[in-house]
Amino acid sequence: MPKRTDISTIMIIGAGPIVIGQACEFDYSGTQACKALKAEGYRIVLVNSNPATIMTDPDMADRTYIEPITPEIVAKIIEKERYAAPGGFALLPTMGGQTALNCALSLEKMGVLKKFDVEMIGATAHAIDKAEDRELFREAMTKIGLDTPRSHHVKTLPAALEALDDIGLPAIIRPSFTLGGTGGGIAYNKAEFIEIVERGIDASPTNEVLVEESVLGWKEYEMEVVRDKADNCIIICSIENIDPMGVHTGDSITVAPALTLTDKEYQIMRDASIAVLREIGVETGGSNVQFAVDPSNGRMIVIEMNPRVSRSSALASKATGFPIAKVAARLAVGYTLDEIANDITGGATPASFEPTIDYIVTKIPRFAFEKFPGSEPILTTAMKSVGEAMAIGRNFAESLQKALRSLETGLCGLDDIEIEGFGKGDDMNVLRGALGTPTPDRLLVVGQALRLGMTAEAIHEASKIDIWFIERIAEIVALENKVKTYGLPEDAENLRKLKFAGFSDSRLATLAGLEEEDVRKMRHRLDVRPVYKRIDTCAAEFASPTAYMYSTYETPFIGSPANEAQPSEKNKIVILGGGPNRIGQGIEFDYCCCHACFALADAGFETIMINCNPETVSTDYDTSDRLYFEPLTNEDVAEILDVEKSNGVLVGVIVQYGGQTPLKLAHGLEQAGAPILGTPVDSIDLAEDRDRFKRLLDKLGLKQPKNGIAYSVEQSRIVVQELGLPLVVRPSYVLGGRAMAIIRDQSDLDDYLLGTLPSLVPSEIKARYPNDKTGQINTVLGKNPLLFDRYLTDAIEIDVDCLADGDEAVIAGVMEHIEEAGIHSGDSACSLPPRSLAPETIAALEAQTESLAMALGVVGLMNVQFALKDGEIYVLEVNPRASRTVPFVAKVIGSPIAKIAARVMAGAKLVDFDPLDTKPAHVGVKEAVFPFARFPGVDTVLGPEMRSTGEVMGLDTSFDAAFVKSQLGGGTKAPREGVVFVSVRDADKGRIIPAVRLLKEVGFSIVATGGTARYLVERGIPAQKLNKVSEGRPHIVDAIKNGSIALVFNTTEGAQALADSRSLRRAALLHKVPYYTTLAGAVAAAQGIRAYVSGDLRVRALQDYFPPSATK
Repeated sequence: MPKRTDISTIMIIGAGPIVIGQACEFDYSGTQACKALKAEGYRIVLVNSNPATIMTDPDMADRTYIEPITPEIVAKIIEKERYAAPGGFALLPTMGGQTALNCALSLEKMGVLKKFDVEMIGATAHAIDKAEDRELFREAMTKIGLDTPRSHHVKTLPAALEALDDIGLPAIIRPSFTLGGTGGGIAYNKAEFIEIVERGIDASPTNEVLVEESVLGWKEYEMEVVRDKADNCIIICSIENIDPMGVHTGDSITVAPALTLTDKEYQIMRDASIAVLREIGVETGGSNVQFAVDPSNGRMIVIEMNPRVSRSSALASKATGFPIAKVAARLAVGYTLDEIANDITGGATPASFEPTIDYIVTKIPRFAFEKFPGSEPILTTAMKSVGEAMAIGRNFAESLQKALRSLETGLCGLDDIEIEGFGKGDDMNVLRGALGTPTPDRLLVVGQALRLGMTAEAIHEASKIDIWFIERIAEIVALENKVKTYGLPEDAENLRKLKFAGFSDSRLATLAGLEEEDVRKMRHRLDVRPVYKRIDTCAAEFASPTAYMYSTYETPFIGSPANEAQPSEKNKIVILGGGPNRIGQGIEFDYCCCHACFALADAGFETIMINCNPETVSTDYDTSDRLYFEPLTNEDVAEILDVEKSNGVLVGVIVQYGGQTPLKLAHGLEQAGAPILGTPVDSIDLAEDRDRFKRLLDKLGLKQPKNGIAYSVEQSRIVVQELGLPLVVRPSYVLGGRAMAIIRDQSDLDDYLLGTLPSLVPSEIKARYPNDKTGQINTVLGKNPLLFDRYLTDAIEIDVDCLADGDEAVIAGVMEHIEEAGIHSGDSACSLPPRSLAPETIAALEAQTESLAMALGVVGLMNVQFALKDGEIYVLEVNPRASRTVPFVAKVIGSPIAKIAARVMAGAKLVDFDPLDTKPAHVGVKEAVFPFARFPGVDTVLGPEMRSTGEVMGLDTSFDAAFVKSQLGGGTKAPREGVVFVSVRDADKGRIIPAVRLLKEVGFSIVATGGTARYLVERGIPAQKLNKVSEGRPHIVDAIKNGSIALVFNTTEGAQALADSRSLRRAALLHKVPYYTTLAGAVAAAQGIRAYVSGDLRVRALQDYFPPSATK
């Protein structure tokens, strides 16, 4: 059937900031939807609060609103856009995850859609309710004869306790309408049950949870299904979780296709998943259906379904090449599957042609528990991973080991792992305990248990991991033992077998006692090289013009391996991606990589992307001319470069857009003869080398905080004594402030040296010095020393981004941080233009930045972090590469600076481009978003180590309005009235007065702890005293739990004060009360709330801020 012509405008709601459970995959799906629907001639209105997304680029939609995704704000956008163009207006809510679905449902319930005659397409409100409301879903499954876990739907704790009498322990608690299992968990005892139920009821927007029977240890599967309005249904792919039930699917290692189902079981599950879509009423799009199977008797139950594109949809799209979001968007406007051509086969097959895959895909999540001291690295039904890596191989072993080394956690494959407590007696019970506990490293524990002699059956019994997977891992371990015993085989056939089992050169070198370079030379001498195959949705049944590649060492039975890479004769540029998301390296870098692809393609180059992150736009098959879905290691990248150099001209490799990941490869690639584009690798090293960098600053006449460098534990103590306290300490060559800390006293130093540093020691060094912690640390510091800087208290921190071409440097943006120096720049809110800096200060910052860019020979992008204290400017850090602020700056000034910099790296000059407008008439505020709610027991106070997962932007004509928009966009509920609780350290009491007075003037009441209350009253501000937790009840935490507090200002000083106020911050977090733990943040919040209370926030599209010519 033809597309609908009664609709002219389609609104797409994005997913907002990157959070655990909702990451880059929704930028990927939203971008696909925008492109597909715009190509069909529809007018696209996009709403998203995340500036670091490709979908918010002004050319992706006709009207781009970087505004908070709240029902009130989106209603204003609908009101503004509904009659701006003739024809029907539709809302597509299925591309923005749970955020978009919940917002669409609220708009429906508020009557906004009916009032403005807006039709919901892709999924109806009834279908969303039926899938997301756990009681309605259970009833629907019962109606079609499908089994679900025994469960009770409850809204109160007493009702939950009644349900527990029937369900028993352990019990699963699942909140309704939440993201990634937020608020849920597994209760093994009554106390845990009460805690999780209360947390889940708070987390659910409808205050409902499902109390469900335990299916722990069952096998878990997913089906990705697409259905059209003519009832054509296809399975895109099946996905099997290696981890059994009890681990959130986003935290589980998964494989596609499912490997342990019989054909009969698969067909039963296939039919069931299609029946689910029919009953729920998903008629125009993709859905994900999750099943659990009891391995003891084959009982199959339906766990849940998502009536939208999801995290698994992105994985299935990348695993098969089938663009689920693009197809779903076109189905939503009336097409049927048979009418849509499959792009990846060049139209040789329709979208109704079910994908076939002849390889194995493995996805492994990446975690960041080290960023959250006090959190247990134990996996449950609430998702905790911050990213994921995907790998493709022709067998499970090859795919698995490639995925493990794609994680960039120091693994070379199925590496050895230390098991805590092993070797101290009762070893079998220690192993069984480690296998029975779901942790991020459990698959490595399986490998280690096999090395230690445990049987596959015993491992299965302890872990409930299917024995098929354990037997495949046993085969890997058996090959390891051969190499350990006999060394590397010296014939091509047997060496190729090892490589076909996924062994990296590095892992083989470790096993054989060689250097990695020795293995590489032997492999090349024997001509054991990978070949590259295409992902084409049809297992090569039809020729595919799409160069979506993966490597394998598979050898056919007859003849030699066929290489399908077919490198072209064009001038080509390789862009190295950022690998899996992690805290400190996220979507901002993928944005830069995509912009490099777009700009260089426009300039006539063939673009080649290498990356292993299935969530991102960069790994979409049509972002670059050629995509290699491969680990970002020297071995894997070098092999690709060798293939690409065999035809055409390799102009160069871009390493400065993917964060720290490609920078780590730059030396090795340069030594191998690869031309590195942009800033010289030596300049990148100089910026990280404390001694060389200090000499450069001295030469330029620039200041930096008093500092020192230490190559051992003892030297650290000497440096601290020389510099004095307080100090900031960090290891060299880190991203996201990993293991960065403020040292205020001797106990802080001891905790850091003997508590924090040991967690950074690689396992091979621990093995070398098994009982010598100091020796382990000194070995690490010998190559990567500690950097100590004098901590500048109460200083203003500033970020400056610039572009340079070797001949001139141009400032792109000067950003003033809201929080004071000492809070990691990635965790601090910032304002562009600066809100309080004098013109002469800005001019001096710009001049210092330009001199640094020229001295370092920067070609491309550079970021400098400064501190301003008592009128003096200090250089804190220089990053001669793309920074995480690039997308924010680009959106605020209306210039695609990452595209310009990519062109400059390829030989263009800055004079060839329009001047940048670095002083716009509007204000942009970037705010960080944190995952603290996912980690019970972790303090929420900010420091020098980055802990945010994503960002939002507020854009308006005043700072106050832009700031409050940034808070709303980040999920903070800005209050319009109520009670403000104030408890600040002595040094902040005088400076908090203007903020408190301002809130009092707009109608808020003030309560405070004793000292703060007295101080406020003495200065004419009425304030009631409220007890600290240590002063007896009722206290502040009681007031928060009772819903009496609307806003919290809490600053502390000293370890004891910090510990005393920890429960206050946790209570505010769990009960969704806005809280600010820095003075500057509190002052900005008060100003923003005044703007919020005083008048309605206006909405404005990017296209209104900048004329179309400026957003090229």
